[in-house]
Amino acid sequence: MIKITIIPGDGIGKEVMNAATHVLDSLELNLDYIYASAGYECFQKTGSTIPDETIKLTKKTSATLFGAVTTVPGHKSAIISLRKELDLYANIRPVKSYPGINSLFKDLDFVIIRENSEGLYSGLEDYTREGAVARRVITRRASERISRFAFDYAKKTGRKKVTAVHKANVLKKTDGVFKDSFYKVGEEYPDLEKEDFYVDATAMYFLTKPQIFDVLVTTNLFGDILSDEGAGLVGGLGLIPSANIGDKQGLFEPVHGSAPDIEGKGIANPVAMLLSTSMMLKYLKMEYEAENLEKAISAVLKNGKVVTPDLGGNYSTMDMAREVSKQIKIQNHS
Repeated sequence: MIKITIIPGDGIGKEVMNAATHVLDSLELNLDYIYASAGYECFQKTGSTIPDETIKLTKKTSATLFGAVTTVPGHKSAIISLRKELDLYANIRPVKSYPGINSLFKDLDFVIIRENSEGLYSGLEDYTREGAVARRVITRRASERISRFAFDYAKKTGRKKVTAVHKANVLKKTDGVFKDSFYKVGEEYPDLEKEDFYVDATAMYFLTKPQIFDVLVTTNLFGDILSDEGAGLVGGLGLIPSANIGDKQGLFEPVHGSAPDIEGKGIANPVAMLLSTSMMLKYLKMEYEAENLEKAISAVLKNGKVVTPDLGGNYSTMDMAREVSKQIKIQNHS
């Protein structure tokens, strides 16, 4: 039996996680769910946003499925802490158009690979007399590691091109290291096309010609911003999954937050959580089941009837999850 850590979190995190475990159950897999706490509600009970027990548990299981958490001002981020503790240095965020979705572009299928361990998310900030200073840490080791991950990902998934995104014309030293590392590693992959763009130009190309992209690799903050822009191209954050991958562990989460404004209403879109679950199954070498799940999600979206209000429907989170489970059964018997 494969053990996975389940961290529902707060707000709609708990609701979309219930949808995910419901759909996982319908796949009849040999999975053992071990629940753990993190986030605001956990902080209220324990005084910690991410207890040591939770971190220890994630290190003992094969993968972690993470819902969403509410930020506690002045206290450490649960998700960033997990990324650091587990050395989940690569963040994979697919941007894909699905049939039946009201989106800006109907033909997109690219992936943003974001360096997850350093940059401006290192948490190295200090107050000064004038205000505050944050250190942007970019190392050759991390830059080469994420570049190699991106090239390996492109090769493994049959993609043809990798684009580095940076701002080396202004951040000459830090992004100079990142850009140089990208091309150094790229020499090991002669069959893959390589290019680089400034982050501001990339943001414009997302709006004018996003079809040119295949795999993008970038630093922490740029990747976070661009992936939200990518979500806007294909229908919103409710459709964007993500995977956090290291050499020994994997954590899978929707890109959206805990959305306390709709907590308890049962109307949260579960698609990003379900697609993140599909990414987890691929990580666990359950490629057939992962593909089956994504096909079922796509069928429900294309049909457009049993969907949540943000997608133009009148159905609940669990209604949509049950419809995905129904599609899985149909596929299994076709």
